[in-house]
Amino acid sequence: MKVKVIKKTANELKIEIEGAGHGLCGLLQKTLLEGEEVERAGYDIVHPLVPTPVVYVRTEKGSKPEIVLMKAARRARKTSNDFKKELDKALKS
Repeated sequence: MKVKVIKKTANELKIEIEGAGHGLCGLLQKTLLEGEEVERAGYDIVHPLVPTPVVYVRTEKGSKPEIVLMKAARRARKTSNDFKKELDKALKS
């Protein structure tokens, strides 16, 4: 997986995530939108044969979008790990 910064300003960040799909990007978007400092967040996969999604986040003034995105990625990882644990329990019973 390769990440490329397309646009970065004081309160906006747009990145490409080579090799990612709707699963990762949807989870990131959902997690970003849960944050109070996020004004807008979303992603776009321009063409299904070229799966290089573009993730976009715009934050409220005073919040750095790269920090907000990193926090969201950590929360998404925790959600994924929690799901894995619960799935393991359910499959064992």
